Amino acid sequence: MTAFRRIAAPSGRRRGGDPGQGPNYRFAARFRETEAMLLRELALQIVELVGGADDLEAHEAGGGAAGAGGVPGGGDAGTLSGLEDALRPSGDVGPPEDPALARLLPDAYRDDPEAANEFRRYTEKELRSGKVAAAKTVLATLPEDGGQVSLSADEAEIWLRSLNDMRLALGVRLGVTEEMSEEFPRMDTDDPRYAAYAVYDWLTGMQDSLVRAMS
Repeated sequence: MTAFRRIAAPSGRRRGGDPGQGPNYRFAARFRETEAMLLRELALQIVELVGGADDLEAHEAGGGAAGAGGVPGGGDAGTLSGLEDALRPSGDVGPPEDPALARLLPDAYRDDPEAANEFRRYTEKELRSGKVAAAKTVLATLPEDGGQVSLSADEAEIWLRSLNDMRLALGVRLGVTEEMSEEFPRMDTDDPRYAAYAVYDWLTGMQDSLVRAMS
């Protein structure tokens, strides 16, 4: 499993304060090429899901490139057939009719649709921009061919937000429930759902390791 750890930056340990958040600490993890390709693909899916096709095209025009999926820890891209489209919007990206988008941009007032719509009118653009920017930070700091990732405290916070967006959106697409955590360890590797659930489990573990490293 890809796991983050806290390391001291070359300048040495900062004295006083919270050691996990000091500017002289970084948060590092090593990604296999297939893992990097997969995470970059999921980040690109978030860019498209939240920002729309225009944001995705703008990113790719700026030098970004979509990677193919792969099973964490090995395997080829074909093993995750269909995952590439898992986070693509099922309808127009606007009001969150798409269930995955609605999970990322929930109503602020569930019992008051009018108030929720008014709140969304003033906040949704900024929320979308923040989520797109976070996904692009993952893309900017994760080498396409894998290798070492070393994050500042600010970058690690951004990664946490983006990993959570990927995990929540994928969970909606897969119909993940609380019972899934008990079912997955018993799932046969030949089960057609196995690869996608393995990705969800991998994202959850990676996010947890980064939280622990920063604590």
